[in-house]
This record gives sequence, C-alpha cells and structure tokens, in this order.
Amino acid sequence: MSRDVKLDRVTMRFGDFTAVDDVSLDIRAGEFFSFLGPSGCGKTTILRMISGFMEPSAGRILIGGENMAGIGPNRRPTALIFQNLALFPMMTVADNIAFGLEMRGVDRSVRRKRAMELLELIALPDSADKRIEQLSGGQKQRVAIARALAVEPQVMLLDEPLSALDLKLRQHMRTELRAIQRRTGLTFIYITHDQGEALTMSDRVGVMSRGRIDQVGLSHAIYDEPATPFVATFVGENNVFAGRLAAVSGGVGTVETPTGPLRARVAGDLAPGASVLLFVRPERMRLGAGADGPNTVTRPVSHVDFEGNFVNVALEPIVEGGRPMLVQLSNDGRIPAFDRGAAVAVSFDPAHARILAAGEMAKE
Repeated sequence: MSRDVKLDRVTMRFGDFTAVDDVSLDIRAGEFFSFLGPSGCGKTTILRMISGFMEPSAGRILIGGENMAGIGPNRRPTALIFQNLALFPMMTVADNIAFGLEMRGVDRSVRRKRAMELLELIALPDSADKRIEQLSGGQKQRVAIARALAVEPQVMLLDEPLSALDLKLRQHMRTELRAIQRRTGLTFIYITHDQGEALTMSDRVGVMSRGRIDQVGLSHAIYDEPATPFVATFVGENNVFAGRLAAVSGGVGTVETPTGPLRARVAGDLAPGASVLLFVRPERMRLGAGADGPNTVTRPVSHVDFEGNFVNVALEPIVEGGRPMLVQLSNDGRIPAFDRGAAVAVSFDPAHARILAAGEMAKE
C-alpha cells in the first residue's frame, strides 16, 4: 500500500534565510521520485518536512490526501533512511530489522518472521544472525532498507543513502534499490546530488536550485530538453554559446555568437534581439564541417582525455577565460590522433541543440 504526497506552496525559513521557497508538487502513489540538486538547494529540508522532523513555515504537506500539520514523525506513514544508516552495531541483522516492530510492542515470534521475510526480499536470507560489522557496505544499505520496510510505511524517504559507497557499489545498489521499489510498490522519494542516480532510477526527477524547483520531468526530458540554463548545466555536460537571437523560423533560431551564427531549436517564446544561451551536448558534436554551414566551429585542440569507452576532446574556449568546448567520441577504433594546438572543425545538427533565455548557470 502506497500513498501520494502533495506539497502545496511549501516554504521553510530559518530566520532571514529561505531554504525552500513556495514549492508545489504532486508525487504519485507508487512513484520513484528524485529531488536532484547541489548542496544547500533545499532538497533535504523538503525530505525532513515530509517526514515530520520539521514543520514548514508556510504551506501544506498532504500524504494520501491528509494534511500532516501537527503530526509527528512517529505517526506519519513514512520511513526515513539517513546517509549514515544508523544501524545498531551490538544487534544482529535480524534484530536491527525488527527494531521498529519491537518499539511498537509486536511479539518476538512475529518480529522474527517479518525480519526473515524481509531478508529474503533484500537477498540476504542467511544473514539473520550476523553482526552489522560482518556486512559489506552494500549489505548494510539493504539492511537499512529492510528495517524501514519492517514498519510497513507507505512512503519511503531516502536521504543520499549511497553517497558513502564506492562507484561500482553505488551503481550496483541503484539497481537493487529500484528492484526493491518495484517489488514493494511503495512511493520512494529520493534525495541526491548525483545525476546518474537520479536519471537511472527515477520515474520522474525534480531539479532544484536555491530553494525552488526549476524543472520536473522524465529523465530523458530533463536531459534532452532542459527548461533553464541551470538545469542544462547541472545535469550532464553542455557546451554553451552566448549571443543574441537574430531570427526565428519554424521553431529554429539563429544566434549571433563570437564564433559566428549558430542554429538550434528555440525553447519558449523568445523574440529576435533577446540575449540567449545555446546549449549542445558533447556527445552530439561531430568531427568535421557539417552540411549546415552556420553550425561549424573550428578551434585548436587544448587536450584529450581518454576514459576507456569514450574519448573527450577539449577545444580551446571561444572567448578568453571561458570553458573549453568538449566533443565526446565513442571509442570505436576509428578516432584519429589529435595534436595539441591543431585546428579541428566540429559541427552539430540544429535539432540536437537548444536555445534558452540567458540566465543563471550551475556552478558545480
């Protein structure tokens, strides 16, 4: 049994500082929803308000249509998993899982039965009598999830639970978490600053900046159709060309930039003369001049980074002090050698680039 969660113009202030600013959002029952954003953007504050550890300064939080105002954490249909997991080292794995049931006065035999069921669910059936220190990092994560599931929450809240794990284990646990969520059908609300986690696991993602939600959508829409310069530069890499919108025709605009005219799809209602930013992903750049002449840029090679399955070619910035332009190439055995300082022409299809009104970009 899962429930939906509604944030209705929720605000959280700490003195003169506004951590969450007038956020409204509907999270569907049974959905895996991720809040994605940099440190200090307000995402953890939202999670703590949903769980009841904080009361909003303004607005309402509804779970299953019920207003949570004045209802404490122990009376809400939620379970919160912290970054540090907070497992009890002196208890066995089974006792850790059953702890919440013990606090509710559930009989020992019932607690043990439920713990064994959950150990099967998290694929640790033989670990009931182990101590916590005998488990790996990934196993501890699963035990924390099982402990939260034991009290039968209808909304699971996860505050960056994978941040302390190494890369390969994080990638494995993404799959594990998503599989557990699908098997249980619970509403999962996940907090992360890791784009890969959010895009891989989530049904929908909400990207946050400065206490507000910049965009909510499916992973591919967040990546391919960012709504703001912040989203475009926070989620994945992007090459950015600043300029003035010269003309718009059929949804495609021409931008006058320091490197010449460039064409791309226009987002929103932008008129000629507007200050704009043109974004194109490094993997959408191709070597050589394109058939569409205006979308060819020639720059000297700055450096080349080999990352195994792909190669990043960095070209010198268009303007002094700017960021290098990146071209990401698949390591298919046909990548040419690049000499530092050699001029290289690259191009892109207008359909694979996006023009947005100039605005604040991500700093991390």
